[in-house]
Amino acid sequence: MISRPVDYDRLIDDAAADPEQNLPYWAELWPSGVALAATIARQPEIVRAMRVLELGCGLGVTAIAALRAGADLLVTDYSPEALALCSLNALDQAGGEPKTLRVNWRDPGAVLRDTAGDGFPVVLAADVLYENRDVEPLLALVEQVVAPGGELWLAEPGRPPAARFLESILAKGWLGESEQCGGPWPDAEDNRKGIVVTIHRLNRRPA
Repeated sequence: MISRPVDYDRLIDDAAADPEQNLPYWAELWPSGVALAATIARQPEIVRAMRVLELGCGLGVTAIAALRAGADLLVTDYSPEALALCSLNALDQAGGEPKTLRVNWRDPGAVLRDTAGDGFPVVLAADVLYENRDVEPLLALVEQVVAPGGELWLAEPGRPPAARFLESILAKGWLGESEQCGGPWPDAEDNRKGIVVTIHRLNRRPA
């Protein structure tokens, strides 16, 4: 059972007062997070014994799978509530907590770059490309946090910003392969809509 926010309306009110206008997308259980978690559960070698970064941890569904698979995991999110719930859910479902870092990946400053050092061999991102303003910051960030020769695992349900991101990152010389997942999803409405998530394995060329 995944713990969720008790007062979603308060989160919406807080977002209205936030100068960054970051809506609480993290508070939903999205199909992309479920699909990426399922991929890791089927292929634990993706993250096992690896230093792994997750961008936008949300409620912790992907983090749980990564910890169960043996990842040395650092999760990030803009919201302290997301980090707290991710840790709670991971402790409950995986028996341990990830390291956490509060950061806005759209404007991470030096903190995330310094934490990355020479880069993470694996970076996870599930449903982070909601808006057009997300594309350029994510392109810049992955060049900083994915190690040369490392991998970005991106899960997305077909939003236009994701298509823009993928076109741009492949043009930069990254290599990619993809697979699709059609559920079933925890939310019956997502199943009714027939949502399909694509998991992209994007490889950064070695230095």
